[in-house]
Amino acid sequence: MIINASGRTDIVAYYMDWFVNRWNEGYFDVRNPFNPKLVSRIFVSDVDMIVFCTKNPLPLLDTIHLFSVPIQLQVTITGYFKDIEPNVLDKKQVIECIKELSSYLGKENVCVRYDPILLNSKYNVDYHVRAFNKLCTMLKGYVSKMIVSFVDDYKNVRNNHLDYHEPSNEEYLKLKEEFEKNDIKIISCMENKYQIGDEKDWQIESLTTEQFEDKNYDIILLEPQY
Repeated sequence: MIINASGRTDIVAYYMDWFVNRWNEGYFDVRNPFNPKLVSRIFVSDVDMIVFCTKNPLPLLDTIHLFSVPIQLQVTITGYFKDIEPNVLDKKQVIECIKELSSYLGKENVCVRYDPILLNSKYNVDYHVRAFNKLCTMLKGYVSKMIVSFVDDYKNVRNNHLDYHEPSNEEYLKLKEEFEKNDIKIISCMENKYQIGDEKDWQIESLTTEQFEDKNYDIILLEPQY
């Protein structure tokens, strides 16, 4: 069984004490989001791997050694300023944390998401090329791959009154060309129209790792329960 911590909320950033407590207690209770009365108990003894997905990996510096199973770390770093991400940590601090965790986990177990790519007059193609290239330079030797995708035009995204537009073909092709010049493996996540990186490496399910690729596992998305 693989635990995804988490696709529902940023457990590392906000609920790491809860996660460590549940791990030490030996089980997690997971509520079905579509049927709140349905609660499943997940025992730590059944866990084969943990995937930590976060925008703030700092709480892992003091806790990563507590877990006895393989760990994959996915950290999202984007090039936006406070107008888009007012509560996100300073990116230099996050990058230094990634380097330290990579030394512990091994770079093959660490990847960074440059996601989502949002295009407007301020955050245009040239801006994203510079931001992505700088990020790749700073992370070279510390991550196994970069995962990229464009912003999805969901209703709740529009409700946040964000200013963005769908990439034109010219914008997409320039981003693709410039991103792929970096000496880091690039994978597109859930992109059918705007694929960047080798097509055979499209990331349909982000919770993949070579040591488990030939096996079938249940993937459990955790959400703190009180």
